[in-house]
Amino acid sequence: MSSLPLFLCFFFLTAFVTLSTALTSSPYLSHTILPQNYQKMLKNFKIYVYPPPETLSFDSKVESLFYSSLLHSPFITQNPEEAHLFFLPFSFHSDLSPRSAARVVGDYRTEFIYWNRTLGADHFFLSCSGVGHGSDRNVVELKKNSVQISCFPTTPGLFIPHKDVSLPPLANVHAPAHAPGSKSTSHLAYVRYNWVKESNLVEQLLADPEILVESEPSDQMTYEERLAGSKFCLFEYGPEISGIGEAMSFGCVPVVITDRPVQDMPLMDLLTWQQIAVFVGTSGGGREIKRVLGRVVVEGYEEMSGSAVVASKHFVWNETPQPYDAFHMVMYQLWLRRHTIRYAEREWA
Repeated sequence: MSSLPLFLCFFFLTAFVTLSTALTSSPYLSHTILPQNYQKMLKNFKIYVYPPPETLSFDSKVESLFYSSLLHSPFITQNPEEAHLFFLPFSFHSDLSPRSAARVVGDYRTEFIYWNRTLGADHFFLSCSGVGHGSDRNVVELKKNSVQISCFPTTPGLFIPHKDVSLPPLANVHAPAHAPGSKSTSHLAYVRYNWVKESNLVEQLLADPEILVESEPSDQMTYEERLAGSKFCLFEYGPEISGIGEAMSFGCVPVVITDRPVQDMPLMDLLTWQQIAVFVGTSGGGREIKRVLGRVVVEGYEEMSGSAVVASKHFVWNETPQPYDAFHMVMYQLWLRRHTIRYAEREWA
């Protein structure tokens, strides 16, 4: 169970239910089941961590923060027989060769019996960029069966939606708590420096007086004011979309500009992204984006903005994890993946 006092857990649970049900359309796939499952996870979920190598480093700060939070969490067990999942504490860097990855898995498979019971299906690992395909049996099983936790957005082609998980990006700012739907705005949409890079589209957006486009980095206070004063925040799908959690916390509805389905949105098992963000292609240019935003303003902007604020609470990373924050929501997604087929040990003798 969480080390937080019982009354504090109850406070967070009550606030969570009250806030999520204040909206006509909830941002959650199931806001009634989530609190119950969350409490079960805190009480029962167990993870066994394999012995780490002598030196261990990660590509990103968010990976390091997740790893540190996991090691100091009550989810860790020293008894592998009671574990639901097994964690491979190895840094699968972007420049890691398939041969090196195969050697890591092979060492754990040789020294321990747990990989062979499910061919790695009850194992998970961290890789910010994602692990590519390989011909070695160990890499094939790792890629096909194990849960990959990667950074958002993941390298195209290296994310398997039905099993993999993407980490909510680290945010530099978060808005003060405010009630959903209480936002006043001065701009229809805001595009920060480098959020949209397609030159023709940027020119079209610059020509629209209702859309604020900053062509160079702004200071922090101006940035917060822009987020707070805009109905929508425009992101071209790519590395700069990492600011999506910051926008949501200010009630600025994310507009994801992409010409292909996005399958690695953070917390896909938790959130109904269609209630939080707008997804639009580039073929119609700035005019089509403006048309879509105008329709959303008429049909349901206030609900989407409120949903974004509620959902942003799960994008917050804390040095010491707090209830329902980013770390716990990633753990919740792992909890949902704990049901795997366990083969009889004698079959591998």
